[in-house]
Amino acid sequence: IRRDALTKDIPVIMLTAKNTEYDRVVGLDAGADDYISKPFGIMELTARVRAVLRRNARGQTLSEYSVGPLYICPDKREASVNGEKVSLTYKEFTLLCLLAENPGIVMTREVLLDRVWGLGAERENRTLDVHIRTLRSKLGDAGYLIQTVRGVGYRLVEE
Repeated sequence: IRRDALTKDIPVIMLTAKNTEYDRVVGLDAGADDYISKPFGIMELTARVRAVLRRNARGQTLSEYSVGPLYICPDKREASVNGEKVSLTYKEFTLLCLLAENPGIVMTREVLLDRVWGLGAERENRTLDVHIRTLRSKLGDAGYLIQTVRGVGYRLVEE
């Protein structure tokens, strides 16, 4: 995985029955980002996955994004369309940044709900859809950049 340019940055967590210190060192030296041995609980596993994803995401986020008329600067918490600043709520801005960090990639409803509202977020209500609709409206001429992928989620189109 680490030798291939396409997969070298994918986070790896070793899940194994081997639990000696030597086994952990060998696994980590082989390129794993984390190592967990059986038995383990689902809460610990999900916490480790979140931690590895956080560490991995830190090195990959850009300081700004520009797509068509849309400009986003996460560090300054600013978004603008055609040079005009757009006032967004915290959740709207977080949604926009998640989509911008993954241009052209469909972000599932589950991922967006988890990342913006947390793991316990209600899956059946229309909160996400309402926020996306409001975000599109606030983006005006750039609202079309957020596409719905019916039954799956949303993506920010690449131009």
